[in-house]
Amino acid sequence: MNTALSLAGVALAAAIVWANIRPWWKGGRDPKALLPFGSAWLLGVLATMCVGGLLGWGASGIAGLITTGGNAAVDAAAGTGDTTFAGARLGALTPEGGTVVTLYTIGIGIAWKAAGKQDKRRMLGGLATGAALGFLPGVVLLLDWLPDSVNGVGAYAKALAQGQAAL
Repeated sequence: MNTALSLAGVALAAAIVWANIRPWWKGGRDPKALLPFGSAWLLGVLATMCVGGLLGWGASGIAGLITTGGNAAVDAAAGTGDTTFAGARLGALTPEGGTVVTLYTIGIGIAWKAAGKQDKRRMLGGLATGAALGFLPGVVLLLDWLPDSVNGVGAYAKALAQGQAAL
């Protein structure tokens, strides 16, 4: 999966992140208020690791849409073209890690069904920006620990289910 990002697309994603973080920063800074955005953002980032599945396909498509939207906005506002750079990718998932991501996706789906209108918008923004920024080389460098962690949780759960690990 070779996802090309543009500077304008990254700027659009950053603006969406800012629009979700700013009310929290200006408000009471309750960590629970970031949960809808942050949990969906993590799902977007995790989806970038799902190369052969629907989550990876969706993350790549979302990144493409954000890049196209950002390019159109900058072209309309400033009359300049876009500048692209190659995207990067987090590590690969093991079958156990893929199971963890799938279960997390189901959990986010359940939370989506129970969420109110404002939280659904925050979750959508988190998913979109996580998917787009998850291909950004700098974000990939910052989150290089994530694939090993997800794969490790899956391996531990498998070992636990087989009676080979202690709680």
